[in-house]
Amino acid sequence: MSMNGKWFRAILGHVPTAVTVVTGLDGARHPVGFSCGSFFSVSLDPQLVGFCVAITSTSWPRFTRDGFCVNVLTEDQHLLGRRFAASGGEKFAGVAWRPGASGRPQLAEALAWIDCATTDIHRAGDHMIVVGSVTQLALNPSLPKPLVFHCGGYRNVADPPSAQPPRVLTGTFRAD
Repeated sequence: MSMNGKWFRAILGHVPTAVTVVTGLDGARHPVGFSCGSFFSVSLDPQLVGFCVAITSTSWPRFTRDGFCVNVLTEDQHLLGRRFAASGGEKFAGVAWRPGASGRPQLAEALAWIDCATTDIHRAGDHMIVVGSVTQLALNPSLPKPLVFHCGGYRNVADPPSAQPPRVLTGTFRAD
């Protein structure tokens, strides 16, 4: 079976991803941003996160390379996700946000935000992998569940997380 882009995308579309909006400032200190479904944790020590952005992005080239803020959207913010997914236009018009300590935009009513200093940018195929060192982060646990992207559309998380701490497994494990 040959693998083509459509098949590759269809299969990997079954892996749910968090919907985030990556924000920053341009050279004139104006807010810029884009929707991103490829946000990930990189390292606990030091605390690093990353995301991928298409090299064809019209928003990413406007960012200053000093840093970014990842805003985790809630299940009721799908319209905001779509707004920032669109190419071009004034994405921040009418959008409530506040500048964080770094000045980078923190979207109002985001479930969480993670402000970072950019440490590395790598080209990988038709995308850039951007890695940042976390400088500040916050969670608003009173807000709804996160918005996810799965099988080509926005979805809600069906079950709330357990109030019990996760079970830690110890011992020897063998892959069969």
